[in-house]
Amino acid sequence: MSKLKDKQFKTKGALYPFLRRLIKYAFNYPKWVTGFISFVLLVALVEAVYPLVWKSLIDNVIVPSVESFKNTGSYHVDDSVILNYGLIFLGLGLTLAGGVFGFINFAGRIQEYVMYDIRQQLFKKLQDLSFSFYDRSAVGWLLSRISSDTPKVTELISWTMIEAIWGTGMIIFCVTAMFIYSWKLALIVTIAIPVLILVSVRLRMLILRYSREARKYNSEITARFNEHINGVEVNKSLVQEKRVSDDFKFLSEKMRYSSYKASFFSAIFMPLIIFGGSTTAALVVYYGGLMSVVIPAEITIGTLAAFFGYATMIFEPILDISRFYSQAQNSISAGERIFSLIDTKATIVDKSDITAYDRINGGISFENVSFHYDTGKTVLNNLNLNINAGESIALVGETGGGKSTIISLICRFYEPTGGAIKIDNADYKDKTLHSLRSQLGVVLQTPHLFSGTVRENIKYGREEAEEIEVINALTIIGAEDFINRLDEQVGEGGENLSMGEKQLVSFARAILADPRIFIMDEATSSVDTITEARIQRGIAGIMEGRTSIIIAHRLSTIKHCDRIIVINKGMILEDGSHHELMKAKGTYFSLYTRQLRAQREKEALDAA
Repeated sequence: MSKLKDKQFKTKGALYPFLRRLIKYAFNYPKWVTGFISFVLLVALVEAVYPLVWKSLIDNVIVPSVESFKNTGSYHVDDSVILNYGLIFLGLGLTLAGGVFGFINFAGRIQEYVMYDIRQQLFKKLQDLSFSFYDRSAVGWLLSRISSDTPKVTELISWTMIEAIWGTGMIIFCVTAMFIYSWKLALIVTIAIPVLILVSVRLRMLILRYSREARKYNSEITARFNEHINGVEVNKSLVQEKRVSDDFKFLSEKMRYSSYKASFFSAIFMPLIIFGGSTTAALVVYYGGLMSVVIPAEITIGTLAAFFGYATMIFEPILDISRFYSQAQNSISAGERIFSLIDTKATIVDKSDITAYDRINGGISFENVSFHYDTGKTVLNNLNLNINAGESIALVGETGGGKSTIISLICRFYEPTGGAIKIDNADYKDKTLHSLRSQLGVVLQTPHLFSGTVRENIKYGREEAEEIEVINALTIIGAEDFINRLDEQVGEGGENLSMGEKQLVSFARAILADPRIFIMDEATSSVDTITEARIQRGIAGIMEGRTSIIIAHRLSTIKHCDRIIVINKGMILEDGSHHELMKAKGTYFSLYTRQLRAQREKEALDAA
């Protein structure tokens, strides 16, 4: 579970800032947005014109023909007039088809390009954020921002936006046409519109509310069911069957209530809207009928037919607007998660107007350095440590003592919460991150390889490296076997290679970068003894001319280091060469002899 808190849009005006920020992405493509809106409004306009064409056909063709038949007993219709109306309907149909094609085309473009922009922004942000961010973030939380939240949000400003624009356009065009021909009948429909919009939006929000509750309780029920089925033995042994059954019943009742409410409001939604629309249409027919039969008639039969058409069709856009509002409310949570990630500030950034390191010599000094990951849980406290340029240092001690923290601070993955770290007598906060990290070579306990070939992984930090440099890097670490395997695919995460092989590739990658400070964090603890021996033979070559810092689990591998520093609870207990520390018979002596004794006992058991 992520410890991050998403940006919340929970106030009454929450929807507006969410949509405003989201729509800004779409307006990076103003021509497409203009085309999209124009085509949607064109479709709405064409659909609003249909009743007027019917009005014209009825008043100018059908009614005169009926009156002629009634008065003379015969009628005559000009075929060309009928053909003209047929062509008008065909033209409207073709225009409608073109408009639909146009807005689908632009909606698809807007969604895909905005999705591309947001995903690029999210990925770049993830690359820029500091390690402390990842300490508080679950991988699944981050993946869902790109994989599921982004499509959900971008769909709102493309396909779902069609409903809002079309619905608004339809209402405006239809109401305008009605007021032009009869303000009295138009007033009946106009008064009904806000009432139906209010009812529609309110019902959709109730459906959304109870649906969310039902999904929440469903997730809790699934988790509770799984937990207590797997823990049934414990429940029985502690006689807790009734209690957990009662708890489950309580949770199930909550889900039943929420699901029932969601189903109930879903069931009455359409009938209420249909009833409201039918009532309005009935009033239009009633009052419009009275207006058309008086002498002189206030409206024509065609106008009455057009108003009946408007009264029945205008409520579909009301449904679309309410659907957009509901969908927008449902998408806010996804937007919160996306924008909270985009707005997250990196804790380690370059200050303004700072200079870059030139070629680093490798001198490192910790001056009264304190550090904690979480407030109140000190890892290092006023640590003082000096490492000379070109010196090889080994950090040893019990797990959790602060060894890896020291490495992370040197790499500036984290920064001291107190004191200062200087490299070549300059506070590294006053130098650029790139100029520091580009001169570090880090090999971790669990190496990570990227999908691609062995060659591509070795050249990951120096794509411009020549083939001979790659071969030399492999030769230095005793991995000549890889020279003929450079085009071999390593697979995702290096799955096609063994742990030892991945470690060798990781070593070669670090060496090829020609670092001034070389760091190995228990880099040989996960490999077999044969691979470790091969790596050890190359370590001397790796360290030559560089400052080297090693964290090692097997103390026998660090005897050659210039200095061995014993760390415990963030403090330096001992500092000296292997010979000096063994002679002192302190903490290092105890650790070393204990490991040596355990190794000999294992060898004796294996021999037996």
